[in-house]
Amino acid sequence: MEQQLADLVAKVAALEKSSGMMGTIDIEIYYFWATAFMVLIHAGFLAYEMGASRAKNVLASGIKNILAFAFIVPTFYFFGWWIYLAFPHGFVPSSDGDAGLPWATAMGPNLSDNATGVFWAAFTLFAATTASIMSGAVIERIKVYGFVILAILLGSFAWILACAWGWHPDGWLLKSYGYHDFGCAGIVHVIAGFFTLGVLMNLGPRIGKFNADGSANDLPGHNIPMVLIGLMLIIVGFFGFLAACAILNAGGQWTNIYGEPMTLSSVAFNALMGFSGGLIGAWVMTRDPFWMMSGGLAGIIAAAGGMDIWYPPLAFIIGASAGLTISLFNDMLTKFGLDDAVGAVAVHGWGGVIGVMSVGVLASGYPGPDGSPGISLVGQFVGLVVCIAVGFIPGFVGSLILKIFGSLRVPDEAQMLGLDKAKVPVSAYPESGTAPAATVPAE
Repeated sequence: MEQQLADLVAKVAALEKSSGMMGTIDIEIYYFWATAFMVLIHAGFLAYEMGASRAKNVLASGIKNILAFAFIVPTFYFFGWWIYLAFPHGFVPSSDGDAGLPWATAMGPNLSDNATGVFWAAFTLFAATTASIMSGAVIERIKVYGFVILAILLGSFAWILACAWGWHPDGWLLKSYGYHDFGCAGIVHVIAGFFTLGVLMNLGPRIGKFNADGSANDLPGHNIPMVLIGLMLIIVGFFGFLAACAILNAGGQWTNIYGEPMTLSSVAFNALMGFSGGLIGAWVMTRDPFWMMSGGLAGIIAAAGGMDIWYPPLAFIIGASAGLTISLFNDMLTKFGLDDAVGAVAVHGWGGVIGVMSVGVLASGYPGPDGSPGISLVGQFVGLVVCIAVGFIPGFVGSLILKIFGSLRVPDEAQMLGLDKAKVPVSAYPESGTAPAATVPAE
């Protein structure tokens, strides 16, 4: 009997040791593959933007989107990750940022570190997402190098600074105001949406968008099925995005970024309910397949702020409210003379506003983590104002400087000819018999 008990104790100890090792491996793999799924967001944006472009601009739009991804990766490595770690308390950096400097031990293949690289990769993909949000709105008339500068400014500086303030366990928005934004409705989408708004104000509309009397013309993309497939790929990638918003602590409990307990079930329930609510809301409002799919994306964004705490039918209602209103918000921008080619400001900016403020209205009084205030309407409003400011001001000022130096907008003759013929050495559709002709000087 004693020997059997001893054998059982040994087996339990071996199992515990094995489970601990497997737990470490599983978590590393979990975030690695969550990040890999997030790459689908960018595959989706690529298809989405090329489909939304007219045939004469399709490759130029694709090149711009790919370059945004390419430039965000190294800039986020060299200074973006440092900003997140160094600035949670405001504009004065802390020594915590030293771990994110490119020469720090953790920023390489350190065999004792299973976490830094995969977390850095997840945040890098978040940063690239902000740039891709802007990318679709400005197709067919922005200069490539001007766009790349704006993408770096947004993804590797403005966004990550606000992320340190509002999506960090020591961020001042959390510690002082109880700001709650599980799935980055404000921290990613409001910032990117309002940064884009600032850029659009300086970039101007595409040639032919508006008539002399101010009325707007539709400039449809050449491949709407590609747009719809791209949007669905973004939705698939969004599940990787949301998965990367959850943390497994040392005790085996899933938490949000702020350290508050949650479950992955909440993400599964509420992401799907928000998505379906947005689809239905936009379909009811427009019957337009483009806005229907955009409504699904807006529905997830609107539900994202409180996705860890919503009761699923509530996520559906929040998602539907976004789907019902995004086309109206886009129409309002058009009346002000702004040309958002894919409705990015409405889907991401307005959808994010709904996401942030729905938490303040519907979850007010929900307790915060230790030492932090609970959720409140005031706290969410303060967070929203910060997100709008951190997005809009750099977007407007940065694009204004580029405009002053002639580095923002392509010449009118290039727009008329088509950016592919003017700037790209190959043809998107060679079977058409139309050969590329670089008749406009390179940028």
